[in-house]
Amino acid sequence: MAFDIDMIKDVYARMTERVDIAKKVAGKPLTLAEKILYNHLWEGNSKQAYKRGEDYVDFAPDRIACQDATAQMALLQFMQAGKNKVAVPTTVHCDHLIQAKMGATKDLQTALNNSSEVFNFLASVSNKYGIGFWKPGAGIIHQVVLENYAFPGGMMIGTDSHTVNAGGLGMIAIGVGGADAVDVMAGMPWELKFPKLIGIKLTGKLSGWTAPKDVILKVAGILTAKGGTGAIVEYFGEGAKSISATGKGTICNMGAEIGATTSTFGYDDSMERYLRATDRNEVADEANKIASYLTGDTEVYENPENYFDEVIEINLSELKPHLNGPFTPDLATPVGEMTEKATKNGWPLKVEWGLIGSCTNSSYEDLSRAASIAKQAVDKNLEVKAEFGINPGSEQVRYTAERDGLLQIFEDLNAKIFTNACGPCIGQWAREGAEKEEKNTIVHSFNRNFSKRADGNPNTHAFVASPSMVAAVAISGKLDFNPLTDKLINRNGEEVVLEEPTGFELPPKGFEVDDPGYVAPIKDGSDIKINVSPKSERLQLLTPFKPIGSEIKGAKLLIKAFGKCTTDHISMAGPWLRYRGHLDNISNNMLIGAVNAFGGATNKVKNQITGEFGTVPDTARAYKKAGIPSIVVGDYNYGEGSSREHAAMEPRNLGVVAVIVKSFARIHETNLKKQGMLGLTFDMETEYDLIQEDDTFNFLDLNEFAPEKQLTLEIVHKDGSKDIIKLNHTYNKNQIDWYNEGSALNLIKKENA
Repeated sequence: MAFDIDMIKDVYARMTERVDIAKKVAGKPLTLAEKILYNHLWEGNSKQAYKRGEDYVDFAPDRIACQDATAQMALLQFMQAGKNKVAVPTTVHCDHLIQAKMGATKDLQTALNNSSEVFNFLASVSNKYGIGFWKPGAGIIHQVVLENYAFPGGMMIGTDSHTVNAGGLGMIAIGVGGADAVDVMAGMPWELKFPKLIGIKLTGKLSGWTAPKDVILKVAGILTAKGGTGAIVEYFGEGAKSISATGKGTICNMGAEIGATTSTFGYDDSMERYLRATDRNEVADEANKIASYLTGDTEVYENPENYFDEVIEINLSELKPHLNGPFTPDLATPVGEMTEKATKNGWPLKVEWGLIGSCTNSSYEDLSRAASIAKQAVDKNLEVKAEFGINPGSEQVRYTAERDGLLQIFEDLNAKIFTNACGPCIGQWAREGAEKEEKNTIVHSFNRNFSKRADGNPNTHAFVASPSMVAAVAISGKLDFNPLTDKLINRNGEEVVLEEPTGFELPPKGFEVDDPGYVAPIKDGSDIKINVSPKSERLQLLTPFKPIGSEIKGAKLLIKAFGKCTTDHISMAGPWLRYRGHLDNISNNMLIGAVNAFGGATNKVKNQITGEFGTVPDTARAYKKAGIPSIVVGDYNYGEGSSREHAAMEPRNLGVVAVIVKSFARIHETNLKKQGMLGLTFDMETEYDLIQEDDTFNFLDLNEFAPEKQLTLEIVHKDGSKDIIKLNHTYNKNQIDWYNEGSALNLIKKENA
């Protein structure tokens, strides 16, 4: 069934006119990304050519998707917006609050028992405001979106950084914080700085052990974790057309790991096949009518250096399988080079677990290719050296894979089939023995491998690979196993070779499902009452933030974070997910994973009131109670990773007024702005070194806060000496209004009132 087909037809009906006008205004052919952006301008037909990386532009996204962990805060904010119904099609997907431990059936029931209050809240709010609701167990948000909602040429925002997965069907799909989603849900424009464009030309064709996953693992190694910041990555070329729609989704999904705004591919035969296989013939028929508008212009792809800000070319025929990691998804290693690299760095070569699934790699194609390797282990009498865990992407994928015998193959290897949910990928994994914090290695097909992310153990070395490579490496039990060259010894003492993986782009007998898990909202939810107990530990109604004001004097340093400080470091997931709907409770995890530049410890900072050391949240609360504002200082790419706005709301809740860093990840910088805080960068990165443990800060000209105007900060050291530095910002007039009102939500409420 094609959801929201009338909306899709409207998008296509206006696209030819808007794109043709945009071409005339710009005076040049357009990339696919530009076509979609210009077709979704809030103002309608383009009146100017926007400058990439400079102009802030208002857009009108077609739809919104929210996962349960971030949906709580998004919906709590929307409840304050004064609206009776969401303005665009919106869905909520319950995939984050299900812990992987015993197996699908038991784990799902445990989640229903433990999180019923949250699930009931999300279901009720969805029903009241006209939001589609996907029950726990229905699947991982991004796989469900790809199967049901993504469509070529559309624009979607979602409260999860991996919303970008929908680029596999030719969308511009962008991860945002909940406050951004609330703007669109409330019928307001969504603002984005017009992105730069990175073109990646794919030639040749994937074969053998190389999979779509290896494309993005290679790209991550080239661009690093911040190389795509502020840019849309557009893949093109004959190699791009040869990749399946779900393979394209995998590549787009991990674009979040290079900081890209989003990634996308032009409409082609593989997308049409996927649309028809997932019962969306009508969407495919409509897309075919304007197919040339759903891909970049021919001139663009023939001379990409004239139309993209950066161009990368990858020959898929020469691409090797990769293992990326540990601790960062951009540390790329071709499989044949792992022995030397792992030995040099002291990475454990013994592999304890192989985990297949997540929003990145849980399609039918992924499972079938991995199952072909698992089947060889059974047939060739191999003793599997590592444990297996499998997370199907959706109930449709799981049901079909079970029907076709794929899951049974994994079960023959004693694999645990977990719920159709995120599970270990986001730290929802009750891994036995993780509390011992022993040094060990795991391999998985997920997207992120930050320290402590999968199992909470800082000494777990997690490596990212394609599902078929995960299967092979886990079967061998050796991180440096190279299936292209290495042999294994079976139980009979015989040498055997793992043959290349095989699989199916789409299930030969078609998709099938009994209950996909979707609950449609009632037409009129005005009579539904949303009750949140004031005694609840899981949910808390929001109190509007008060404006920080134009005078910040005597602010204390809370923490100077050193090195990588992702949203996992600022607001951990795992067991903390249970408090995602309760701002004050989850604030107790604020920055507890950040490394303090003074002493190198985590969650240990100096309280300048008492002179004693305490946790980051306790110290922040002490400053707040005393009426003293606090400052957070950070390193490069601060806030990398998830879209979770809790990483911005928690500091705001605990009295932090400004975050000053060398550079920001895009989503986190926006989230800080939305919550009425100052997100600032050093004019000279070396000035980070001026910050001392006992520093006090005074903003000297905040009363003159204006676009493109630096702010002046006075740093007062313990000995009375001072440094005066300039700070940069990217606030425009509207964003400064958010600051002056206390938050973007306060401004929405004011305008709606």
